[in-house]
Amino acid sequence: MLPKFDPNEIEVVFLRCTGGEVGAISTLASKIGPLGLSPKKVGDDIAKATGDWKRLRITVKLTIQNRQALIEVVPSASALIIKALKESPQDRKKQKNIKPSGNISLDEIINIAQQMRHRSLARELSGTIKEILGTAQSVGCNIEWQASS
Repeated sequence: MLPKFDPNEIEVVFLRCTGGEVGAISTLASKIGPLGLSPKKVGDDIAKATGDWKRLRITVKLTIQNRQALIEVVPSASALIIKALKESPQDRKKQKNIKPSGNISLDEIINIAQQMRHRSLARELSGTIKEILGTAQSVGCNIEWQASS
């Protein structure tokens, strides 16, 4: 027998999805169906909330309370770097394994490091900046260094 439904209980569900698109409803249904939510409605809400992250793989945090879902985008470091490159979004279905390329300034790297600071394992901001620089290298972008005088 299922436990009684508690309206004050808060459930947190993390999903990986493509920004701006409604993902597979069957996958969504298996995760949020038992919580009493409509997967089609939540999928449409996720697509609206991730509109700024078109065609990027990002993590979405669903906070569910009293059969209402609050959607929060939790971007990864690579998603933030690709977004900072300001490349035009390409169609995933037509082109496979798209490698982003371009230049990103050190100021943008520092801004990304400050956004990712709470999720970093480094003790100081300098360690987080090094983590982001490593991610930028693996993504395939160049960093524009400015010589200080």
